[in-house]
Amino acid sequence: MRFAKLVDYLAKLEATTKRLEMTHILADLFKEASEEDIAPIIYLTQERLGPAFAPIDFGIGEALAAEALAKASGKDKDAIKKLYKQHGDYGLVAEKLISDDAKKLTVAQVFERLKQIATTSGEGTVATKTDLLAELLGKVSGREARYVLRIPLGRLRLGIGDPTVMEGLSWSKTGDKTLRPQIERAYNVCSDLGKVAHIFKTEGVDALAKISVAVGNPVRMALAERAKNAEDIVTRLGKCAIESKFDGFRCQVHKQGASVRIFSRNLEETTAMFTDIAEGIRTQIRAQTAILEGEALSYDPETDEFHPFQVTMQRKRKYDLEEMTVKFPLRLVAFDLLYLDGKDLTGEGYAARHATLAQLIAPGERVQIAQHLVTQDAKEIEKYFMQAITGGLEGIMAKRLDSRYQAGARNFNWIKLKRSYQGHLSDTVDGVVVGYLRGRGMRARFGIGALLVAVYDAKQDKFATIAKIGTGFSDAEWLQMRELLDPIKTEHRHARVDAVLAPDVWVEPRYVIEMQADEITRSPIHTAGKIGDEPGYALRFPRVKGFIRADKKPEDATTVGEILKMFEKQGKAMRNDK
Repeated sequence: MRFAKLVDYLAKLEATTKRLEMTHILADLFKEASEEDIAPIIYLTQERLGPAFAPIDFGIGEALAAEALAKASGKDKDAIKKLYKQHGDYGLVAEKLISDDAKKLTVAQVFERLKQIATTSGEGTVATKTDLLAELLGKVSGREARYVLRIPLGRLRLGIGDPTVMEGLSWSKTGDKTLRPQIERAYNVCSDLGKVAHIFKTEGVDALAKISVAVGNPVRMALAERAKNAEDIVTRLGKCAIESKFDGFRCQVHKQGASVRIFSRNLEETTAMFTDIAEGIRTQIRAQTAILEGEALSYDPETDEFHPFQVTMQRKRKYDLEEMTVKFPLRLVAFDLLYLDGKDLTGEGYAARHATLAQLIAPGERVQIAQHLVTQDAKEIEKYFMQAITGGLEGIMAKRLDSRYQAGARNFNWIKLKRSYQGHLSDTVDGVVVGYLRGRGMRARFGIGALLVAVYDAKQDKFATIAKIGTGFSDAEWLQMRELLDPIKTEHRHARVDAVLAPDVWVEPRYVIEMQADEITRSPIHTAGKIGDEPGYALRFPRVKGFIRADKKPEDATTVGEILKMFEKQGKAMRNDK
C-alpha cells in the first residue's frame, strides 16, 4: 500500500469523533491493506513500531523534528519555530513547508525508515536521526509529512483505542463485530494487535485459537471485581482463597533461563528499574522457563516490614537506580503462575496454580509466595480483612479456587475488598485527566488550578467525565502536572472524550490519578453513566490521593459500570445507617 493511501484513511479518522464511523473506516483500511502491511499499519495508527511491550522508542522530540524539518524544507529554524507557535503542531508546519508533489513511498518503506531512526544509537545519534528524518521528509508530500511527523511525536490524536481496532478487524471480514471475542482472546494472550491482525488477515479467525501463552510476550493481566463485605464474597464464591491485598507494583515476570523480563500492568517493561526483583527470580525460581505474577513492594530489611505505596513509588524512575535499589529494596509477593517449563497453566484452577508456584520458590529475600486462607466462613474472612488493615495493607483479595486465569478479563473469579469500600463512599476512584482549568487566585501563577477528570466507558471505548478536581496537590505538584499536560494539549475535545463541561485546555486522555470523594451524586454537567436526557454521575467533594498512577494506563481507570455499582452500594449503605 502507498503511504499516501494510508494518509487518506488517517485524515478520515481525524475528521470524525463517531466511534461507529471510525470502525467502518478502519474496516475499509484493513480490507485494502495487504497481508504484509496490516501489522505495520496497526502499529503506526497507535504511534508505535511494534507492540506496547516492545522497547522501541522513536527518540524524536520537538527539537529534533524542527531541525529535520529545517533541513528538509530549506527554511531556518526560527521561521519553523514561529510557525509552530502559530499552529502548535509540527505536522501542520510540515504540511505547509513540504512540497505537495505526488510521491510513491509505500507504508513498508516509511515504517522501515522510522524503525531505522528509532534504532539508531552510538556516537552522533542525534545528528544521524536528524539526517534520516530530514531525508524521509524530503521523499514524501506535504500531506504525508503531516503524519510522518505526528506519528513519532505522539500527536496523531485519532481517538482510536484497542476495542475500536478489534471491532474494525471484525467488520473487515463480516460487516459486523461478531468476531471480536475471538480477536480479543488472542490479543489478551499475546498483547500484540499487529500479530493478531496479521494472522487474522492471512489465516482467518480460526487460526487465532492457536495463539497461546509464550515467554517474552506479556499476557494482559486478569483483573478483579469489587465486593462490599465478607458476606458478599461468600455468596459469590463459596469456599475460596483469601489473600492480603498489597499496594505496590503489579508485575508479570517472564523467565527464560538466566534472562528475566518484568512487565507492568500496562505492558511497560520495567526490568531495568527492578533489577533486584530480576536477580531474585534468577536465584529463587526453580524453573528454566516460567511466567509468574505478583506485587512488588519496597520493604525495610531491618524490620522486614513493607513500606506504603508512596515509598514504593519512588522506585518507578529511570535514574539513580543503584542508589534507589539500596535505599528502597523491592520484594515480589508472588500470587499466580501462568506458564512453567513449556506448559501453559492458565487453563488450570487457581488453587493448583498457586500450589505449584509455592513449590518453585526457593528461600531468599527477593521473592516470597502470597500466603492465603482457604475458607467459606464470612467471620474468618472479616478477621483476615481486619488483620490486613491493621498491618497497613489495602485489604484482601478473594479468588475462586477452580478459576482459570482469564487474560484481560475483569470478573467475579477474583474479588477485591478494600478498607475504603466500607461506609458511604470513602472508596477511591481512578480517573483519567482529560483537561484542565487555568489557575485563579493563588494558583494564577501556575497557569493551572483544577483538572477535568473522566472514568472509562468500556462499552463505548470512551472517557466520560465525573469530576472537576482542585484539591490534593501541593504547589510543586501543580507545576509538575502542568509540565506533563501541556505537551499533550489538543485544540478540541479528544475524540475518545465524552463531555458536557468544557475546560480551558483539553488534553489527551493519558494520565491516571487516584481520587477520594464523599459520595457519588447525579449531575447534569458530567457524562459518566449519562443516558439521553437523564443526568450523569459525579464525585462530590473529590480530592487527589498521591500523584500520577504511573502503573496504570487510561483503560485501567475505574469504569462507568463500577461507578454505577458503587452508587448502588452507597445507597444501600445509607439506607442501612438510618
